[in-house]
Amino acid sequence: MASDPDVGGLDIFQEPADYYPPEKEASFASHTLLSGKELTVRLVGHNPLWGHFLWNAGRTISDYLEQNAATLVKDNTVLELGAGAGLPSLVCAISGASQVVVTDYPDADLVENLRYNVTHCELLSTPPNLVADGYLWGAPVDGLTKHVPGNSGFDVLILADLLFNHSEHKKLVNTVQMTLKKDPSSRAYVFFTPYRPWLLEKDLAFFDLAREAGFIVTKTFEKVMDKVMFEEDPGDELLRRTVYGYELSWPC
Repeated sequence: MASDPDVGGLDIFQEPADYYPPEKEASFASHTLLSGKELTVRLVGHNPLWGHFLWNAGRTISDYLEQNAATLVKDNTVLELGAGAGLPSLVCAISGASQVVVTDYPDADLVENLRYNVTHCELLSTPPNLVADGYLWGAPVDGLTKHVPGNSGFDVLILADLLFNHSEHKKLVNTVQMTLKKDPSSRAYVFFTPYRPWLLEKDLAFFDLAREAGFIVTKTFEKVMDKVMFEEDPGDELLRRTVYGYELSWPC
C-alpha cells in the first residue's frame, strides 16, 4: 500500500527522517465470541501500516460474520485483505469456513505476526483451515487462489478499515475483481469508520470505482460505537464512532 496524499501533504506511513522512536513491544487484545470464549490476538509493537491497532471495523465485522455464520461463513472460502492481526479471519475459521486465507502487506513483521496468531489460536482445527501470507494489492493472485478448489476465487472477501488509503482504491478494487468468485452469491464485505470525517467523500469514492468495475454496491450495516478510538482526533465525533458496512456482489 502506498502513502495517501490527503493529509496536508504528509506521508501517513512515513516517520520524519530524524525521528527514531524506541522499539515498542508487541501487545495483546481480546475479543469475546458468542460462546463466551475469549479470543486473544497479538498486535505488532508498532508499524507504519497501522497494524498495531485492533480497529473498530475489525471487531464489528467479526461480530457480524459470527452472528450470521450459518449463512455467510459456514463451508465457504474466505479471503481477508489488509488484515492487521487477522481477527475476522480467525473468527471465520472458528465459525465453520472451509478455508480461510488471511493477508496483509508483505512486511516481515506484519506477516510473522499473522502467522503467530494462527499458530497460537487454540480454537482452530488441527491442522488449521487458515493460511497467512503477504499480499500487495493489485498484484497477481495465483498465490492466494491456489488455496481454493480450481483457483476459482473466494466466496467471501473481508475488507475492514482499508478505505482511508485513497491512493490504493483502484488496486484494491482490482484485487476484489480477481479474487471474488464469479457467482452472484459471493460477497465482499467492506466495513469502515471515517476516522477523518472531512475526507468521507474520498472514502466513499471506493464504491464509485467498484460500481465502474461491474459490482453491485449495497449498504447493509451501520453501528455507532460507545466511544471513539482516538479521543484527541479532530472532526465530527459521531462519524468517528460509526462503523459502516457495505457489500460488493456480482450481478445475477
